[in-house]
Amino acid sequence: MSEAEPAVAEATVAALRAAGCVFAEEEAALLTAAAGGEEAALAALVARRAGGEPLEHVVGWAGFCGLRMRVGAGAFVPRRRTEFLVQEAVALAAADGRPQPVVLDLCCGVGALGAAVAARLGAGTELHAADIDPGALAYARANTAPYGGRVYEGDLYGALPGTLRGRVGVLLANAPYVPTDEIALLPSEARDHEPPVSLDGGPDGLDVHRRIAAGAPPWLAPGGRLLIETSGRQAPHTAAALEAAGLAVRTVESEEFWATVVIATRTV
Repeated sequence: MSEAEPAVAEATVAALRAAGCVFAEEEAALLTAAAGGEEAALAALVARRAGGEPLEHVVGWAGFCGLRMRVGAGAFVPRRRTEFLVQEAVALAAADGRPQPVVLDLCCGVGALGAAVAARLGAGTELHAADIDPGALAYARANTAPYGGRVYEGDLYGALPGTLRGRVGVLLANAPYVPTDEIALLPSEARDHEPPVSLDGGPDGLDVHRRIAAGAPPWLAPGGRLLIETSGRQAPHTAAALEAAGLAVRTVESEEFWATVVIATRTV
């Protein structure tokens, strides 16, 4: 360590603390690593973080299910609570025992859910991902590439190739579910730096959930499952939409992740 490095480290931590970063020491270490030892680069990164950008956007990656997912400015950052959905999906797929599970990450954003599920299921997994946001899909292609992911741009099922119809065993959906009037209540990191299309679920937060539910049955394989993240308050309404589509539905919750997932199964 050079004589200047301790002073730079102290200045970095001090700048982050002054900006209100609760975990200033940990963030300083991540920013320093991202800067690659270049003081000018570090100063630029610290300025971006102190200016309110999400740490993940600044360093270029987000930790999710033990993996590093590439993210960047304007992308939705995968949340830790969504790891619960991944756990449930992997457990169900493993119990099914299909040698080549077909996984679809709908409203995929940067592709974190699909990549994490494919990483855990291992070789033989056929991974597909779709989103309406071309910026997010640039990251999704990178994050799903190690697992042979195929990525499509478009609005929900309209993005998908017809060859997927009736074949999807695991359909993952972390669609936007924040009511429009509650966007203003979100932390500024989300409100100001993530795309509205990844947050805004319409007047009651369930517009996209209803569309996913209505369109799901033709794409699911017999016995295939759709897992969709929602809130405890909204779960009964998400479940009702899935039941109206003819799917068998149950809701699971996790105190550890503070998360709620509705699981729907195509039984016929």
